[in-house]
Amino acid sequence: MPLLEVKDLVTRFKTDDGVVKAVSGVSFSVEKGKTLGIVGESGSGKSVTCLSVMGLIDRRNAQLEGSVVLDGHEILNAPPKQMRDVRGTKMAMIFQDPMTSLNPVKSIGWQLEEAVLVHNDVTRKVARQRAIEILEHVKIPRADQRVDDYPHQFSGGMRQRVMIAMALINNPEIVIADEPTTALDVTTQAQILNLMQDLQREFQMAIIMITHDLGVVAELSDEVVVMYGGRIVERATVDELFNRPQMPYTWGLLGSLPRVDVIQERLEQISGQPPSLLRPPPGCPFNPRCEFAMDVCRQTLPDLEEFHTPEHLFRCHLEEETRAEIWAAKLAAMQAEATVA
Repeated sequence: MPLLEVKDLVTRFKTDDGVVKAVSGVSFSVEKGKTLGIVGESGSGKSVTCLSVMGLIDRRNAQLEGSVVLDGHEILNAPPKQMRDVRGTKMAMIFQDPMTSLNPVKSIGWQLEEAVLVHNDVTRKVARQRAIEILEHVKIPRADQRVDDYPHQFSGGMRQRVMIAMALINNPEIVIADEPTTALDVTTQAQILNLMQDLQREFQMAIIMITHDLGVVAELSDEVVVMYGGRIVERATVDELFNRPQMPYTWGLLGSLPRVDVIQERLEQISGQPPSLLRPPPGCPFNPRCEFAMDVCRQTLPDLEEFHTPEHLFRCHLEEETRAEIWAAKLAAMQAEATVA
């Protein structure tokens, strides 16, 4: 049984201009100790999906439908008090920007201790000791001294480590990481990713990694969900996605990856802009940008179909033989570039 199972999740926001269809019928599951990568461009619905799962959507102007089952319990429409108990102990989130997520006028220790005190009947002294222990776990040097420092006294990478420590301090079963390496240099990014892998092995937690970086997905994930226009357009194991992608949008993402074996004057790009979720295009959401779009793509949304196994799902109207020919041609072009380089 999966640790987390999301079925047909729908999130809509009411605005003065109309209803924003941020998430439309998203389904996925995560098992204990595994990592699910959710990838896509900005505005594809990645973060809203996970904020909906966490119960962090303001219900005053939002409509949520579907099912979110955590450890066998439905939590999508759980009362606020129940969700406060779930957040932090069962499920936690590492937010995208540690500088704006941390309180600048409170010490790091005070913020970590607060997370312990909210969920546990312990003294401030015990909470402080737990804060020092978790800072040591995320490899903050001199944790017993730095616990009294403020966020501005930490570098970007160290602040991200603090955010990871805050998420892990109550030993949650699943951690959602929203772009945890954004705005970090490549060396620090590698350190943060290695740290998350080490902590996952140590605590046996599940991870949902939200990112636009397929390199991060290849490094960490067991399974990948590709989102576009608020929908899942492809879902597969990481090996299947990189070796046999079936959706033109996934081809575009893979083609835009910088490569170390080829000297590229400029990276490939997907032409056009992501669709408006206020007025999404009819048919396949990717059809206005897809070089292979047909009339049926502009009229009918393709179903999420299996590609040989139930673990690999995709949306596309192209025939299997056509998809295979296109991907083979793209692979051949990339190999030719590598040979020339």
